Amino acid sequence: MKDLTIPYNYKARDYQKDFWLAIQDKPADRAIIVWPRRHGKDKTMVNALLLQMLKRVANYYYVFPEFNQGRKALWDNIDSNGFKTMDHIPPEIRKRTDQQQMLIELYNGSIFQIIGASDIDRIVGTNPAGIVFSEYSLMSPNIIGYLLPIVRENKGFMWFNFTPRGDNHARTLYQQGVKSGWFVSYLTARDAKQFSEKELDEIREEYKGLYGDERLFNQEFMCSFDEPIQGSYYGDLIALAEETDRVTAVPYRQEHPVHTYWDLGVGDATGIWFAQFINDKVNLIDYYEGNGKGLDHYIKVLQNKPYVYGEHFAPHDIKVREFGSGLSRVETARNLGINFRVAPKLKIEDGINATRILLQRCYFDKKNCEIGIACLKNYHRKYNEETRVYDNKPLHDWSSNGADAFRYLAVSVKQNQISNNYAVYDDIPEYARAGFEMKPREDTTRFTQSDDLGFDKNGFLR
Repeated sequence: MKDLTIPYNYKARDYQKDFWLAIQDKPADRAIIVWPRRHGKDKTMVNALLLQMLKRVANYYYVFPEFNQGRKALWDNIDSNGFKTMDHIPPEIRKRTDQQQMLIELYNGSIFQIIGASDIDRIVGTNPAGIVFSEYSLMSPNIIGYLLPIVRENKGFMWFNFTPRGDNHARTLYQQGVKSGWFVSYLTARDAKQFSEKELDEIREEYKGLYGDERLFNQEFMCSFDEPIQGSYYGDLIALAEETDRVTAVPYRQEHPVHTYWDLGVGDATGIWFAQFINDKVNLIDYYEGNGKGLDHYIKVLQNKPYVYGEHFAPHDIKVREFGSGLSRVETARNLGINFRVAPKLKIEDGINATRILLQRCYFDKKNCEIGIACLKNYHRKYNEETRVYDNKPLHDWSSNGADAFRYLAVSVKQNQISNNYAVYDDIPEYARAGFEMKPREDTTRFTQSDDLGFDKNGFLR
């Protein structure tokens, strides 16, 4: 039988050795490596993961933001020496290889599989002993919450690798890791010394020629968390909200109804914003997001919160009838006790403009809206690799649901009154005015637009 040395066909570079030491005997329960682009993050972690697979028979998952990204970046990847990254798991120790599922089973029974974060429900309920999150800065921060209980129960580990993408949840995780004493490796290209100073200067100039400045160079090679996410729609406005203390503790005020704004997912997540309109302020007191759940789940979530509700808004496609039941989701929701209003159908770019205007009036509860704020920070234009410019349309990723739900808020806000009283609308039936089939208040007052409420005559925020 052929003798094999593990790691197979891999030699750690100097800057990678600290991580190797941290996972040798007892693997680090939590590890974070923040390294520049093209510095071997995945190659290093695949080899480290194989060591654990040989020591403990279990399931091990390698998570990318999207399933197809895992195929391109890892499963089919060939390094600069012409060596396939996945061949670091040599065929001599494999029992089977499933190309379609990107799964490898070893003879000892351990299983390695690449999955996408957008399809995380596939592994909830399984028992992984170790999980690697690759490019965590491009994933929903919700993913840790889904998988942490499983890993804790199995006394397993979570490892994260990424290059920064602005001041987002990945930076928060990095700061938590430093504070909590996890293994953390933060390196710039200058620290790693894979490139000479002359080469780095040449790369910087090339980036400036392509993009007009060196911000992307600072992000990709200097691992700067302070550069804004390229193509971000709302990053500047969320940063301004943080700077002006509008991301803080925002308590629920019982004397004001809570309005909800939904982006209803089918194959992906559903996002819900909870808003109160107080004088000229829009208070975002809560955000909830779930994945792979039915309407009944989300309605129970609302019913279990201590809020008195006003109106519930959903996108126009809620009126589409579903195959099988013959009912639209708005009818299904009504049968479950909630009456949706349909948000106006506007062009996405008009909705984005409305959102940018509204954000200047918004206050966010820092704790309850953490995931929603991350969505708004990360929502950005799609980059066209061929033309090397950003398209005039958003990239659909994990941040889309929270951002889209907020966009429905922005385009619907003209129909709400910022007032201390409950608003009655002439254009909806009586039964739908209070949500959850509550009876209308006997002292309900009709309101007209008033200059001191911050609206113009057409009902838009000034």
